[in-house]
Amino acid sequence: MNQEADPKTLHTSRSPRKQAESIGYIDVLIVGAGLSGIAAAYHLQQQCANKNFLILERMNSFGGTWLSHNYPGIRSDSDLHTFGYRFKPWRGVPIATADEIRRYMAEVIEEYDIDQHIHYQHDIRRATWSSKLKRWQLEVCNLSTGKTFSLETGFLWMCSGYYRHRSGYQPQWPGMNQFKGQLVHAESWPNDLDYKNKRVVVIGSGATAATMIPAMAKHASHVTMLQRSPTFFITGRNINELVQMLRELDIPADWIHEIARRKILKDQAVFSERCIKEPDLVRQELLAGVRAQLGEAFDVEKHFSPAYRPWQQRIAFIPDGDLFAAMRENKATVVTEAIESFTPDGILLKSGEVLQAELIVSATGFDLNVLGDIVFEVDGQELDFAHCVTHLGAMFTGLPNLIWVFGYFRSSWTLRADLLGDYVCRLIKHMDQHGLSMVVPRLREHEKDMRLQAWVSEDNFNPGYIKRSLHKLPKQGTHLPWLHTQDYALDKDLLPQADLNDGTLLFQ
Repeated sequence: MNQEADPKTLHTSRSPRKQAESIGYIDVLIVGAGLSGIAAAYHLQQQCANKNFLILERMNSFGGTWLSHNYPGIRSDSDLHTFGYRFKPWRGVPIATADEIRRYMAEVIEEYDIDQHIHYQHDIRRATWSSKLKRWQLEVCNLSTGKTFSLETGFLWMCSGYYRHRSGYQPQWPGMNQFKGQLVHAESWPNDLDYKNKRVVVIGSGATAATMIPAMAKHASHVTMLQRSPTFFITGRNINELVQMLRELDIPADWIHEIARRKILKDQAVFSERCIKEPDLVRQELLAGVRAQLGEAFDVEKHFSPAYRPWQQRIAFIPDGDLFAAMRENKATVVTEAIESFTPDGILLKSGEVLQAELIVSATGFDLNVLGDIVFEVDGQELDFAHCVTHLGAMFTGLPNLIWVFGYFRSSWTLRADLLGDYVCRLIKHMDQHGLSMVVPRLREHEKDMRLQAWVSEDNFNPGYIKRSLHKLPKQGTHLPWLHTQDYALDKDLLPQADLNDGTLLFQ
């Protein structure tokens, strides 16, 4: 593949395909052509070659996050040796740009001829399950024509992510309508936005802010990172020395990919465990890393020491310390203070200080959605997802023939997409072998009074986008398989061996 090709153009099918509205029935319907959806297609082709499938994607190309996000500097905050697929070696630097990730995805789509299965600009509005027919009926809108049609499928593989790609979470502050400059949200970045030589305030300090600020600082007159409370950061070179050494030894790329994945995952598991067992020591190590970047005179405790313990929220990785380089060069500053109100010329802080701005960017997080914002109905009853209980964090009581791919918070999302690819294919083959056409999780008799817990324990992981939306999400129980563990080290052994006949799955 031409590595210089524009990834935004790499979605044109090379051969005619049948229109989705004329298909009628499909064995497996994959929702979303992001990283999870392409992984699902690969695993179906490799492990369930007898199944026909479609991918329906609302946007006009593949990529998911890496297509919808187009703010300056957009890049991964996970290393691509684990964020990439296990079956496709990554050959670039560990932290990659959105364009590099989409080129990688384009190679997978081309190598495995997945494009023929993808239908872009198709939005599923409603999904209705019939236990009598043992299938889902979908109401689909072809956004390019405006035509709505029906499509039926035996199995729904939900790979649409967990947040709205069209808009982000926007807090409301007094006086926002008074601001004379431009206010934009990172999730809705205008393609023609000109910030050259402008004073910019970025509200937020998570991975999005840490990504865009060094990129914007190259052209803006100054960028201020305004945070209500600090975020943990960790810096390092955007290079994997082990990978570099193995490449110099001319080790095969797939070997390098697997070795790097295992080493990175081992290191991440050790670090995560330390965050729980010795959080104060890890905190001091993280602050020491920032202090080494900004100098002893900088108030690191005020601006970079969060109230929560390390890894209760995501730790943003700063490749080559570019965010701190912008601060050292006085192209960017950090302010830790609550907002009192917007003013015509900027933002008034609770302290009384005014931040002058011509452009204000909200990097204030995601607006979480559930199952792609599709309206679900099961046998005439509209689904209340919050009343479901999760089975292995992937299936749900009361929802037949459906998998929702929800990745990891602390590890790369794609790791779970690959694991669930194996699990779903094993489940489908099991059903075929036994002449079954329906599967739905159910609590066993002794579990019907089981104490239920939130989808994610706040003590485990508590970012704002999760806390704001827990009321929309399913529950988990007190023991397996009714847990959403968020633990790759556990899942990599659990999912391949999960007992399909332990009584927690009702087959028909």
